Amino acid sequence: MTNEPNNGTGVEDIKLDVQSHAAVVTLNRADQRNALRRKTIDQLSQVLENIRLDKGVRAVILTGAGSVFCAGMDLKEMEAAADADNAHDLWHEDALIFHDLLLQMLRFPKPLIAAVNGPALAGGTGLFLGCDLVVASETAFVSLPEPLRGIVAAMVTPLLAFRIGAGQSARLLLTADRFDAMESHRIGLFHEVTPPDQLVARAAEIAASCAKCAPEALMLTKKMLNETVGEHLTTLLGAAAAVSASARTTEAAAEGLAAFREKRAPDWK
Repeated sequence: MTNEPNNGTGVEDIKLDVQSHAAVVTLNRADQRNALRRKTIDQLSQVLENIRLDKGVRAVILTGAGSVFCAGMDLKEMEAAADADNAHDLWHEDALIFHDLLLQMLRFPKPLIAAVNGPALAGGTGLFLGCDLVVASETAFVSLPEPLRGIVAAMVTPLLAFRIGAGQSARLLLTADRFDAMESHRIGLFHEVTPPDQLVARAAEIAASCAKCAPEALMLTKKMLNETVGEHLTTLLGAAAAVSASARTTEAAAEGLAAFREKRAPDWK
């Protein structure tokens, strides 16, 4: 069964395909490198809520259309917000929307499997870190370029430290370097790396393994991992939302985003 959420706005940002016991959720903005605009986040949240209630779906695969998994937040919306009279309110709202999505993913009662089909940048890294299991294409890489733009990868930081520890997190957060698929696998960001043409099939195999397990047992296991072992995640993500919004108000953010838009090196003061 193929289904797309429809709110009367034309082409949708999220595609849903349910096959057997697995739901494949696809970020559907290939022409925009699957950047996360407000509409994308809202539709992804709606789809996850619908799947949560579907007893026939035992696991969920999250992937991207085209050659990029997710390029992070939509810079056009970020720039429009910066020019708005109520910019501070919009920045705070955007941070809370992403915060709520990540919490929804962590509390989702079924296994979430990220099939990272290509580059995962900034908030795109946060998306796959919100999943329980990660299989990636050999063409995938990870980067947190926020410092190059004068902003902070605040929402990603707690999840990153929770998944791979503070030491390796610092390498990503403080250098803005790209980590290719094999290095990402070596440090634990990716659990498996596959040839591109085998990615979705491998994710489906993992989903099938999950589907053999008792749903209640998996739900309680996720609760133990993300809410008991990770008991501070909720607090840290809340603090991160505040930092994310505040960072956009700085002169560094204004200069960094302007430099990115104008394709020049930033002039840090």
